Amino acid sequence: MVLNMKKFFLLFLLSTFLFAKNPNVYAALGDVIYDNAAKIEKLKTIFDDSTEYVIDGYLAKVKQTKEEGFKIEAGDKSIDTKKYLNKLRGLSKTNDFFVRKVYKTYKRALKEEDSWLMSQMINSGLMDTEKYKEEIVKYYMTHSDVMDTSGIVQQYLDEDAKLRAQQESLKAKVGLSKEEQQKARIRRLRARDKRKQEAIKKSLEEEVAHEKTKIREEQVKELSK
Repeated sequence: MVLNMKKFFLLFLLSTFLFAKNPNVYAALGDVIYDNAAKIEKLKTIFDDSTEYVIDGYLAKVKQTKEEGFKIEAGDKSIDTKKYLNKLRGLSKTNDFFVRKVYKTYKRALKEEDSWLMSQMINSGLMDTEKYKEEIVKYYMTHSDVMDTSGIVQQYLDEDAKLRAQQESLKAKVGLSKEEQQKARIRRLRARDKRKQEAIKKSLEEEVAHEKTKIREEQVKELSK
């Protein structure tokens, strides 16, 4: 009985260890993909429905590939190591696509002064925010009435006493009333609703274009008979 309990405990520890890390096979490539998976999943709540569909498909492939990596590591000869590497290379391209999308969206949010979207991008975990620290802080200082301070911005404020002093000074000068705070909140909600409406409109336009193409193809087939 004691032996069985010990065996069970060891198996439990082993399984916990395996699922708490990434496969060591081609780790230089795999770690980036596996570690970014959860971050990419969060993008589903930010971008449109078509992106959500792509993300779900991508995450399913990441999960399957990760399982294969563990099997290879465990000595399973039924998994082709070369095919596993090729899968990682394919996933790496998709990972890079989402990273580029985050950077492009960040730049667009900065240009359009979309504080909500900008906050989402810099807190996505997919950006090298240190590279844009000065730009991010400068933006915050002129949009502190509508921009969320959680995450990266708060980290920068905590790190820099000078920034904290500027923040307090700005708050003292602005002195937002409850009414002004409510107006700022309404502006954020309206901007978010506008983005959703534009995404829905784009999706419908794409669907109509697809149907038109399908009808034309069917007409061509009928005429060629």
